[in-house]
Amino acid sequence: MTSPSSARRVAVIADVHGNAPAFEAVIAEIRERQPDVVVSCGDLSWGPLPRETLALARELADDVPCVFVRGNAERALLEAAAEHDASPTERERWMSATHTRDDLDFIRSFVATAVVDVHRLGAVRFCHGSPLSDEDCITPVTPEERLRALVAAIKEDVLVSAHTHVQFDRRVAGIRSLNAGSVGMPYEDRRGAFWALLDEDVTLLRTDYDLSETIRRYRATADPLAEKMVEMLENPPTREEVIEHAERVQRSG
Repeated sequence: MTSPSSARRVAVIADVHGNAPAFEAVIAEIRERQPDVVVSCGDLSWGPLPRETLALARELADDVPCVFVRGNAERALLEAAAEHDASPTERERWMSATHTRDDLDFIRSFVATAVVDVHRLGAVRFCHGSPLSDEDCITPVTPEERLRALVAAIKEDVLVSAHTHVQFDRRVAGIRSLNAGSVGMPYEDRRGAFWALLDEDVTLLRTDYDLSETIRRYRATADPLAEKMVEMLENPPTREEVIEHAERVQRSG
């Protein structure tokens, strides 16, 4: 997959987690905004509706240049396909069975990180966790010293990460650190699908979608964690809880 080197307007999505109805609603708004490029920052299909989600991603990529960054969920799928995990969980077995060979070939085309030169913002680095690892957590309160270590090897002044499911825009450690939020499983103080638009500046966005229909569709699947996913949609942890947990894990890691 060849990443576009420059764009005037970039739509950023992340952490869809198989929530096809939320993704479909965001795609409708993306089409209205007419970006030059769409970047997905990982964890696209790991959720109750993986096939439907990947079908939407392919359809979008047919119309708009897309860059798909690999998250820890995509890595887990590919490791499972290569039988690197000797004792998969019931959920992991279901995920492996639900993704087709074509799905896995599509996911193999995803990149570890990507750089796009965005009009007036300059070169922007996109990743899942951090430029170093798809499991690193960058939050709105990540200490400057730790963030400097995570970005030491990159040249870009703008970093877009994902993984924490918390939307933010922060200037720290000599860079602009962003998270577009989660389309499919946000940890925010309000419901919706969260994403971002980059052009002359950064616009953090939220899109409404039919949550009750999503819950109905989740419960109609054979996903072993369908009820847990429903619970996460209806009663997600707060931003503060997620940020505190992520920073605690990073300090102890």
